[in-house]
Amino acid sequence: MDTGKQEKIESQIAQIAALFIERESNKTALITVTKVELIDRGRSANIYISVLPEDGEESALNFLKRKRNDLRTAIKKGINMQNIPFVDVQIDKGEKARQTIDALLKEE
Repeated sequence: MDTGKQEKIESQIAQIAALFIERESNKTALITVTKVELIDRGRSANIYISVLPEDGEESALNFLKRKRNDLRTAIKKGINMQNIPFVDVQIDKGEKARQTIDALLKEE
């Protein structure tokens, strides 16, 4: 898959995932889709999220892992693709590190 097409699909999946989370979550934590990464030639997709407050990360991750099939169905309805990727959700540790660095820099 060429990189332009892959980036477009990743962007579409990110938008669909964000709408799905907004619709399905109980709003006790702010869950943000930070990026989507297609792997294994588009057979799988890792959706990276950030969660505020941080103590809600575990429950948000458990919620999204339980809803993976529903999320995949939403992706299937929203994107015209022959093969819909299997979805996994992870905390975006890079974004978390960036936020920590920003907080430390503001303290100075």
